[in-house]
Amino acid sequence: MIIASATSSPARAASREADLAHRFTQVRTLTLDLVAPLSDADATVQSMDDASPAKWHLAHSSWFFETFVLRDHVVGYEPFDADYAFLFNSYYEAEGARHARPRRGMLTRPSLDDIRAYRAHVDAAVQVALPGLSNDALDLVELGLNHEQQHQELLLTDILHLFAQNPLHPAVWPAVPLGSVEAAPLEWIEGPTGQVEIGHAGKGFAFDCEGPRHAVLLTPYALANRPVNNAEWAAFIADGGYSDPRHWLSDGWAWVKAEGITAPLYWQQDDDGGWMQFGLDGLRALDPAAPVTHISLYEADAYASWASARLPTEQEWEAIAAAHDPASGNQLDRAGPVRPRADAASAMFGNVWQWTGSAYRPYPGFRAAEGAVGEYNGKFMSGQFVLRGSSCATPRGSVRPSYRNFFYPHQRWQFTGLRLARDLRQ
Repeated sequence: MIIASATSSPARAASREADLAHRFTQVRTLTLDLVAPLSDADATVQSMDDASPAKWHLAHSSWFFETFVLRDHVVGYEPFDADYAFLFNSYYEAEGARHARPRRGMLTRPSLDDIRAYRAHVDAAVQVALPGLSNDALDLVELGLNHEQQHQELLLTDILHLFAQNPLHPAVWPAVPLGSVEAAPLEWIEGPTGQVEIGHAGKGFAFDCEGPRHAVLLTPYALANRPVNNAEWAAFIADGGYSDPRHWLSDGWAWVKAEGITAPLYWQQDDDGGWMQFGLDGLRALDPAAPVTHISLYEADAYASWASARLPTEQEWEAIAAAHDPASGNQLDRAGPVRPRADAASAMFGNVWQWTGSAYRPYPGFRAAEGAVGEYNGKFMSGQFVLRGSSCATPRGSVRPSYRNFFYPHQRWQFTGLRLARDLRQ
């Protein structure tokens, strides 16, 4: 389930409880701040099956704490509303029947205010319970906080997808000046070779899929010093990148033709043929030096082929990233404009998640936890690809070099980009 440092003394246990209480308030408050600009209608609508309404995110993250912490570890706790377990369970088969995911947008009731009241009830109960919780229950609180931080990012990308359907191009937050930053020249960073260890080990939180730590063999390779930027992607488009099957995987080419894909998601051309990009701060001229985002694995792989390079493996990416600060770069600190920035393009973390060519599969020795929380990651290890790093919508401090994000190869509504790799002569 998780890996956390052990509490071996009353003083250390009290310190952990105090830290979790502080973090609980911070995380739960930020989620509310992110939805503060939304109306009840904004928070109710579902724009596609892959996205969830903002109201559902608010409720589900509360259901997680209510179910796995309060229900299972606090004697005498009574649920806020017995119907909420059916409405706000996501995919936990062990927790029984649930409302169909594609129909979440039909939940006009309970209202947004009702959900805020639900959150307040759960928050108060968790804070009261924290000093008396067992280590196992505290582990679940920590898991719940990291789970909610994942939903904060999903919340933002789902709101973006929803607002992109509106022809008025509404902004969630006012735009701020982008500035004028020259793109750093593309250079190559040689990575460690031979036997290298990857995966999480030791103290601190990690999701189960990040371990066990294990050895891998890396042959000589290099990664680009920054992700591919918008200007470079525009050159790919101008060179016919979306109409040349030579660069595309067979499934990717079929997807491009079937869906009529001609540019990254949220790109559109103005009357003069220039590129614009829609974001949480509205429709704006494309920043040529900012990292390209909202691309699928298929697009990333095609671009890499066009550029005479390839996608990195997740092992190569982690071997280089291990020397970098995962809390650096353009990441989410507070509610406000969220957009990839050119002035942070050279950071290993932040701005955009980076596609790898690695399938999302278990590491050697992986074992899912017992019970419902064991369904958290392991059941999804089929047909998806790993992304590494973090994005402008990732809460700062919630990732590690070993963090494994994962999506299906056609999905691109998240802040997804790419960093090129290439083989070196041995």
